[in-house]
Amino acid sequence: MQNLTKDLKSFYHSQHFSDGLRVTIGVLLPALLFSAMGQLMTGVTVALGAIGVSLADTPGPVVHKRNGMMVAIVVCGAAALLTGFARLHVVTLGLEILVLSFLSSMLVVYGLRASLIGLAALLVLILTMDRELEPLQILVYSGYVLLGGGWYLLLSLVSYQVFPYRAAQQALGECVLEVAKFLRFKASFYKQSPNWEMQYRQLVNQQILVSEKMDAMRELLFKTRQIMQESTPKGRALVLTFIDLVDLYEQITAIQYDYATMHDTFGQTGILEKIADQVKAQAQELETIGLAAQANALPKTAQDQVKQLEELKLAIDALGQIQPDRSTLVLKKVVVNLRAIGQRLNIMRTYFTEQTSPQVLKERLLDVNLFVNRQNLSPRLFLDNLTFTSSAFRFSVRVALVATFAFVLMQVFPYGQHSYWVLLTVIVLLKPAYSLTKKRNVERLLGTVIGAALGLLVLFLVENHTLQFVFLVLFMTGFYMVQRINYMLSVILMTPFMLILFSFLGGGGLIIVQERMVDTVIGCAIAFSATYFLFPNWESKQINQFLQKALLANLKYLQVLAKSLAGNTVTPLEYKLSRKHVYVHAANLSAAFQRMTGEPKSKQQNSGLVHELVVLNHVMSSYIATLVSERMEQANLLISENFLKTCRRAQGSLVEALKKLEAPANDLDLESVTVANPKPAAAPTSEEEQLLTDQLEFIRKVCADIQRLTESMAAPKAS
Repeated sequence: MQNLTKDLKSFYHSQHFSDGLRVTIGVLLPALLFSAMGQLMTGVTVALGAIGVSLADTPGPVVHKRNGMMVAIVVCGAAALLTGFARLHVVTLGLEILVLSFLSSMLVVYGLRASLIGLAALLVLILTMDRELEPLQILVYSGYVLLGGGWYLLLSLVSYQVFPYRAAQQALGECVLEVAKFLRFKASFYKQSPNWEMQYRQLVNQQILVSEKMDAMRELLFKTRQIMQESTPKGRALVLTFIDLVDLYEQITAIQYDYATMHDTFGQTGILEKIADQVKAQAQELETIGLAAQANALPKTAQDQVKQLEELKLAIDALGQIQPDRSTLVLKKVVVNLRAIGQRLNIMRTYFTEQTSPQVLKERLLDVNLFVNRQNLSPRLFLDNLTFTSSAFRFSVRVALVATFAFVLMQVFPYGQHSYWVLLTVIVLLKPAYSLTKKRNVERLLGTVIGAALGLLVLFLVENHTLQFVFLVLFMTGFYMVQRINYMLSVILMTPFMLILFSFLGGGGLIIVQERMVDTVIGCAIAFSATYFLFPNWESKQINQFLQKALLANLKYLQVLAKSLAGNTVTPLEYKLSRKHVYVHAANLSAAFQRMTGEPKSKQQNSGLVHELVVLNHVMSSYIATLVSERMEQANLLISENFLKTCRRAQGSLVEALKKLEAPANDLDLESVTVANPKPAAAPTSEEEQLLTDQLEFIRKVCADIQRLTESMAAPKAS
């Protein structure tokens, strides 16, 4: 119950809730105003323009949102105008569907916002093709679509001016909460009888979400001029909290040791359970900070982390006295890391209560331009992808052919008054990845059945039209709130909203439900079949590219470790850039593997090997993070050349693995690293050196395992 309350509170203060309210107001208000003047269909047309432009209003810097919505206004208006004239003849309408479906789908090469603008154009096309319009009415109709888009743009920009920091606060809170979940998954590794495979899968999947949220946060913060240049206390607090969150995430990742050995050595002592409880307590503290950031409020009183950590340290010291033959250094290292996390949490709390000077931000802020991705908007990118080697091109051809087929099918076998639902279902369901299309097919079918049942209950049990309208608004608002986070729930909410709407427009009842169900089934069948048979884009054929980038990022990260071991200077910029690349490419690899597991078994080449590589890649980067963070704090500690030799052998294994994956040769050239003032080579003389030896040897073994697995993947190709 407590978790449910926390989730509901988080959702109430999230971007999804406020965005859903804004879109509902933007769509519903013009429809109500024109309806009050006796021009309901005009209001529906204006609302259509608002719906199309709202698709471009995705989270991100306000300048990107504004530009995207302005483009969407033009695109939606043009689509309405073009469709109005094209629909005068079935052949010209079919040609428009073929061409516009292809061009709109190709916008995926320019990123998510551009692809949604393309979807908006197709949405306007589909909802216009059945409108009976005379040539002169077409101009007025497209003008109303433009009016609706302009109205929504104004609403969105005004809401930003009133609450300029709200989107960043909500995004930061969501990012903090995802890191807290990651920390909770880390705690599970200390529990008794761990399921290693399941826990690593959960951890890696959560890593994808954390990476997505952090990338979105970088875009929002570092590309928003008001936050970066005005230097207001609130803006500084947001930026500094995010910088500390990224460092905190690394410290969480650095709690990575040989868990199997730890359980063999300390599993029966109960100390690992105490560590797990402490990790979960810190996750709860992080959740408190995340919820406060979302709600623009002060976080609740903190738990006494210092006292809890001191009790844990005393328990470890007592264990060392009871079992003097067993080194407890690894447990002490965990406590040191947990203490660093606790200190970071305390610092993050101060940003809510104390004003930070601009100088502090200037000292902490590196060259932000190196940490954000730049979207290439050159027409050359579009032209370069006009080849069957491009997954975007194959997807666009598939959408164009299938949309045209669905249109022809509707003309040859017309069914009901809303047969365009087949085309709409196909357009919405078709995705570049087979696994996502399959998942959406199932969710669409189940959601439509459940939603239709809800809609019929409202229509038959609630006779009062005012109450029916209240339900319509509730379903509509809920749909816009969850459409980006839960597709099945959005379909469940959209279906009764549409049924009640059609009831107000003069239709409804069992006939409209039956028609919608039939059209949905037909659309799902077409979309699913096309994704499997028509220019499929199997993930196993692309997984090598993701593996290359992830292993190459870890190779560069390992180079940073080698430089720090050698006593060479590693700048914060170099270190944080290499760390960012590791996190991003590891998340991309994990996401690609997730998509691969959703494909037919016959298409999953080397899925077992890829899963092992995903886990080993994560373990390796976590171990490197552990050692690099320690070396950054002990830069003056003399190191034996033997340590560097182990590091070089690990690098050698990664280089060989990358060669097997056919990585570019120029990416494998590494800077030669030597120890400037080496300590005489000898056997480890302290627990600290022994632990470092064991950790480096573990990294070497992981790299050797990666080399072995890539050789196994390449073996069939060589034969």
